[in-house]
Amino acid sequence: MTERFATIILAAGMGKRMKSDLPKVLHPLAGRPLVHHVIELARSVGSERIVLVIGHGRQLVIDATPGMGVEYAVQEQQLGTGDAVNSCRDMMKDFQGQILILSGDVPLMRSDTVREAYELHKSSKAAVTVFTFIPESAQGYGRIVRGESGELLGIVEHKDATADQLKIGEVNGGVYFFDAKALFGALSEIGNDNASGEYYITDTVSILRKKGLAAAAYLVRDPLELDGVNTPEQLYVLETEWYRRQGLTRGS
Repeated sequence: MTERFATIILAAGMGKRMKSDLPKVLHPLAGRPLVHHVIELARSVGSERIVLVIGHGRQLVIDATPGMGVEYAVQEQQLGTGDAVNSCRDMMKDFQGQILILSGDVPLMRSDTVREAYELHKSSKAAVTVFTFIPESAQGYGRIVRGESGELLGIVEHKDATADQLKIGEVNGGVYFFDAKALFGALSEIGNDNASGEYYITDTVSILRKKGLAAAAYLVRDPLELDGVNTPEQLYVLETEWYRRQGLTRGS
C-alpha cells in the first residue's frame, strides 16, 4: 500500500442497545476498548492519518485514546454515516490520496483483508470500493446491486429496498475505500430523502457512478470480520472469537 491514505473511524454512536451510558466504542473487548482494536488496524496497514469521528460521550473517547496518534472530528448530531464522514471535510480538505472508512465497533477485521481490498480498489481504478459480505440473514442490511458483469451499481438500504432487492444476499459491510476528492465531492450532493431521514454515505456510490467514475465491491470471505457490536451478547461472541484467533481461551 504505497499511495498516501488516511483512515476515518466512525465512533460517534451512543449504542443504546448496549444498555449503558458508556459510548459504544469504549466497551472493552479482551480488556481494551473496541476502538483501540480498530485504531491498531488502521496503523498496521500504514495509514498516515487516523481521524476519529466522535459525538456521544466525546470527551470520554478522547480521554480513552491518549498517545494513539489520532485526530478528532465532532459530529454534532446523529444524522447518518454521510454526515459523520462529512464532519471531517475541513480537516481533510488538503489531503490527496485514498481514505479508508472503518467503524469503531468492528474489531475483528484483518489487515490482510484491508490490503486485498486496497489492491482491488487500485487495480479497478475505483473512486469507491465497498467491503461486502453474505450473512446468514440479510435482514436490516443495505443490499449490494451489481450489474450484469458484476460491477457495483449501487447500495440500497433495507428500509428503501424493493421486494426484488430484498432477495439479494450480498450486503454492505460498512467499510469503504474512497478517493478523497471523489468522496467529499459526492458528499456535497447526498440528500436525506429516505425512510430514515438520514444522510447515507452509501448514496455516494450511485452519485459517483453517474459521474462516470468506477465503483468496486470486495467480498469479504469471513463475515465475522465485518461484524459490529450492538448488544452485550454480540460483544461476548466477538470477544470469544478474538481469543480463539489468538489461540487463547476467555480468561487466559
